[in-house]
Amino acid sequence: MTEPPVGRRERKKAATRQAIADAALRLFLERGYDHVSIRDIADAADVSTTTVFKHFPGKEALVFDQEQDRETRLVAAVRQRPDGESVPDALRRHVLDTWLPIEAHPQRAEFSRLVDSTPELSAYAERMWTRHANALAAAIAEDLGVDRDDLACAALARYVLEVPALARGREDPRAAVETVFDLLTRGWSPPGRTR
Repeated sequence: MTEPPVGRRERKKAATRQAIADAALRLFLERGYDHVSIRDIADAADVSTTTVFKHFPGKEALVFDQEQDRETRLVAAVRQRPDGESVPDALRRHVLDTWLPIEAHPQRAEFSRLVDSTPELSAYAERMWTRHANALAAAIAEDLGVDRDDLACAALARYVLEVPALARGREDPRAAVETVFDLLTRGWSPPGRTR
């Protein structure tokens, strides 16, 4: 399926939004989250504070500027998977395609320290994680034709969203992701035992 061409206005809005987010992250990493104001970010991005708020609802959202797109892609991994591909396999592919590049990003460790050391950002990340889990669970339930609050769908969504945390810091992150998804699709067996 081809994407419709993006107009000039949309490209400019996206470029402005990205410039604001990039300036914010740079300043947060340099000075610390609490020592950067919206005015500082607006000045660094060469926009007004009103423009910052047109693109972002609050300061925390500047750190997680791509999260809405990530949630959309997560749900699309379920809804737009190829015929015959299982939900777990589609989500495995999605995690491998999207999380591994994030994990390899040179600023990933700095970003994680920023979030972990800032209570507002940690709380925001937790709320965002819950929202993503709910959206994914609803998409899985809809796909399977079961109630939105189906426990199995909710559990699968939460487990999938924990995969990056479980795989982070492992010697071979790809193998770690594969191991967790194998566990999700085949069930658990004690380490060292074959089935």
